[in-house]
Amino acid sequence: MELKILGLNFDIQWKNKLLNYQRIENQFKNENADIFLLPEMFSTGFCMDAQEIADRNHETLTWMKSFAETKNAVVAGSVSEEENGKYFNRFYFVKPDGTFEFYDKRHLFSYSGEDKIYTAGKERKILIYKNFRILLQVCYDLRFPVFSRNNDDYDLAIYVANWPKIRIEAWKHLLRARAIENQSYVFGLNRIGTDGNTLKYEKSSYCFFADGTEISEKKGDLVSAEIRLENLKNFREKFRFLEDRDGFEIL
Repeated sequence: MELKILGLNFDIQWKNKLLNYQRIENQFKNENADIFLLPEMFSTGFCMDAQEIADRNHETLTWMKSFAETKNAVVAGSVSEEENGKYFNRFYFVKPDGTFEFYDKRHLFSYSGEDKIYTAGKERKILIYKNFRILLQVCYDLRFPVFSRNNDDYDLAIYVANWPKIRIEAWKHLLRARAIENQSYVFGLNRIGTDGNTLKYEKSSYCFFADGTEISEKKGDLVSAEIRLENLKNFREKFRFLEDRDGFEIL
């Protein structure tokens, strides 16, 4: 079983949803993949003005459903969304038939005040798509390895982020570490450009195999990886490190 993931190193236009939708459509126009992946808060930028920019009528989810149908593929990425008076940094995984699953970011970035504006998710999310068990994670989650601990329950972890250049070495090393310690594929997609707060972002999206080898390919602003379940199963059978994991549960 194979899965092609195609991510966009996206220069998100600050608070401009319609323009961001259009640019994404143009970037992916002639591309094919099983999963089209977008960065954290891809429709607005990582913005704390939630009252101004948060979706209240599922605007971005509606666009994602339409685009997923057009591409006959999954479209995935996180958005700012309001629900029952609370704001969430919500990672949507939208399938070609319009059905979807989502994960609300658990670890909110207190350094930026995200924890004062948004509500933390309570559950981690593992879904199954084309026989791959997929863990959804958002940006700051990467710094908390217990939360992404593999209990032999996932094959691929996807991290979408707005991780600035000033801290980019941590992003790259932690992605590789998560792949090695969890014997999993890890795909980390970051944004590029400059956001409304003048933070700078550089091309820094990667896919790592379970041994820490980078397997992603780059073409312009696109980053892709073709992952194979058989390769992962063979690696895990040869190196049975997951069987020696500590016996505790994440509450």
